[in-house]
Amino acid sequence: MRCRGIRGAITVDANTREAILRAATELLSQMVLANDVRPDEVASVLFTTTRDLNADFPALAAREMGWNDVALLCAHEMDVPGSLPMCLRILLHVNTEKQAEEVVHVYLRGARVLRPDRSAFE
Repeated sequence: MRCRGIRGAITVDANTREAILRAATELLSQMVLANDVRPDEVASVLFTTTRDLNADFPALAAREMGWNDVALLCAHEMDVPGSLPMCLRILLHVNTEKQAEEVVHVYLRGARVLRPDRSAFE
């Protein structure tokens, strides 16, 4: 079994606790569904937001989904000029038998522009 990274991104409607948690739950749920992930297979999760999203920690969404024994970390993305604003990203580190090419990365809402080749969801 190997540890694989599963990437995802979504834009958030507003810098509010509710909007951040709603977007984080939507993205994390879709990533889990697309890759048949069970919480006990998850080694850790990194949540990042652009600097314009700071009303709450997106990792709280995972806790509310029952991920109490998974290592979670929140951070801000680099503030690159011209980058996509109001964007939340998730990197799941998952122990899996899947090959790298079998991993499904998920890009939703306005974040589809980041990886149009990986935007089959929604």
